[in-house]
Amino acid sequence: MSVSLTFTTLGELIKEKRVGLGISLSELGRVTGISKGVLSKIENDETKRPELRTLKPIADVLEIPYEEIIERYVDVEHRIEFLDSLLSEAIEMKNLFLIAKLAKKILENSQEDTYTSLERLYDLAGNTIRNEVKLKLYSVIIEYARMRGEPKYIVKGLLQKYLIERKDLKKMEDSFSLGQEIIHYKGFLTEEEKAIFYFRMALQAFAIKKYHESIELAKAGLIEDKSSNELKARAYLAMINSLLLLGKYDEVEHHLDIFGNFEYNFVSDATKITRGIVKAKKKEYDVAISMLKECLDEASKELKIHAANELFDVYFQTRDINSIAELLTLEEECIISNPQTPFQYISMGIFYRYKGNFMMETGFPEQGKECYLSSLNSFGKVSAYQEMLICMKDVFSHFSKKSMSFDLEYIKQLDEVYNNFTNINCN
Repeated sequence: MSVSLTFTTLGELIKEKRVGLGISLSELGRVTGISKGVLSKIENDETKRPELRTLKPIADVLEIPYEEIIERYVDVEHRIEFLDSLLSEAIEMKNLFLIAKLAKKILENSQEDTYTSLERLYDLAGNTIRNEVKLKLYSVIIEYARMRGEPKYIVKGLLQKYLIERKDLKKMEDSFSLGQEIIHYKGFLTEEEKAIFYFRMALQAFAIKKYHESIELAKAGLIEDKSSNELKARAYLAMINSLLLLGKYDEVEHHLDIFGNFEYNFVSDATKITRGIVKAKKKEYDVAISMLKECLDEASKELKIHAANELFDVYFQTRDINSIAELLTLEEECIISNPQTPFQYISMGIFYRYKGNFMMETGFPEQGKECYLSSLNSFGKVSAYQEMLICMKDVFSHFSKKSMSFDLEYIKQLDEVYNNFTNINCN
């Protein structure tokens, strides 16, 4: 049992630790430079709020974790300025339990009104560096705001929590659900906050294949934001890509005309690639190939892989094996060395799946098997279940066509990929 659970007061904690170590009050006073009388009063709880600078040397000598001292101090301290100081120390120590306890104590303090306390804690969370600390503070704010009926701070806390948690690529469904809760409180957000929220949600909805939601969220953001900014442009592109994947090609071409007016580096390349994809979807292959090849030559590094994947799709449909082989010579130019977004991970997985199919069809099964493993690994990074199933379908299909059996070593490798994927999702 920990010390903090065994002793009920700060004085009892210090006395029991001192006695347990066989140190007299006089000896403790000599080592710490604190008088025996002061030490006696602290141990007997006659000094209800001893200064922290007095307690620190005592804790060091008696080997009491400083967190234990602060936890006991919280129970007897009510001065707001001292609670603020303690909270800063708890944040520095990254002690999430103490952070939550102190934050609640500050919010419950009668020296300040609820609104002022919530605002101050919200500002503190915003200026904190570590995300786990931010999340703990925002959780306390949300819980307390619910109790006190302060919808403004419920939604402000939820929004900041969402913006942090959405970055975890393994838990996008969970964070998207959190975002959906914010919609019920949207009236308490500023226009700027609403625009940021809608655009971020639109991007995330596209990443998790909620294409109808992505379109609606992007449109809602466009109503709120009349300015021109990169986030707006990227959300607009997510809306266009959602329309593309839903087969609404006329709407895609209409919105591309508007999207092309944004003045950001990625806009021109994205517009060209998307126009090429539309031509491919309409089976205008000659035009599509010409446009996508041009994109492959001119597009930025992060967009080349999208052009390559669309060309793979066209070449496989037209059974142009020579062009596939030629395209694979550009692998190094297309591969993203450090993918950051779900779309990039999925694009990498698709590239390797196509390469695996080509290797299997042209008599290089060992290279094909390696490509399939790379593909599954990329999809697994972002929980792309559907893409993993498509890849596995290709694996089984080609093994069957070639009358190949699964050797034990390859089964182990597939199992390892699967276990890595499932273990990450369970953590």
